[in-house]
Amino acid sequence: MTSLLVIAKEPVAGRVKTRLTPPFTAHEAAALAEAALADTLAAVAATPADRHVLVLDGAPGPWLPPGFDVVPQSGGRLDERIAAAFAACPGPALLIGMDTPQVTPGLLAPALRFDTCEAWFGPAEDGGFWALGLAEPDPELLLGVPMSRPETGEVQYGRLRAAGLRTALLPRLRDVDTAADAAEVAALAPHGRFATCHRRLTTALAAAR
Repeated sequence: MTSLLVIAKEPVAGRVKTRLTPPFTAHEAAALAEAALADTLAAVAATPADRHVLVLDGAPGPWLPPGFDVVPQSGGRLDERIAAAFAACPGPALLIGMDTPQVTPGLLAPALRFDTCEAWFGPAEDGGFWALGLAEPDPELLLGVPMSRPETGEVQYGRLRAAGLRTALLPRLRDVDTAADAAEVAALAPHGRFATCHRRLTTALAAAR
């Protein structure tokens, strides 16, 4: 049974995308986070998998499409929460976050196949990673990896290689962390909910000046 997981926070003002403030308010940053999550979930829902799972910190909202198992995130550091998400999978699993609304089923589908590799790794522009796939989920591959640092991706990729796993690379994507990130990602996927929300908010900001 192959699982496709999204690890995410409920898009609540003041708890998500705090690096977008300023120029956006906390509520505007939460609106962008909700749009990014909705785009991500739509892409995941359109990608064939045995299970679609949302590993959620918070409560589901109207942004959640049908067909997802919703499980609560465990406590602890991010590496521990990701490890716990993989530990709950009975077979191969691919996990992504909510920060890459430009993701598509075409990017995700190949990483659910493990016939020629044992792991998939999607590096992020900021030095982290946006996707991690494991043919045999092993929490020990994640525990202790320093998260949200410039070296996060390098350390995680090194763990996979040190374990002797044949690892295939996914395209490098940009996470939405800052206002500059948001503008670039919106331009990459101009027809999504995230881009629509970004246009509305930046137009209002420009008009207020």
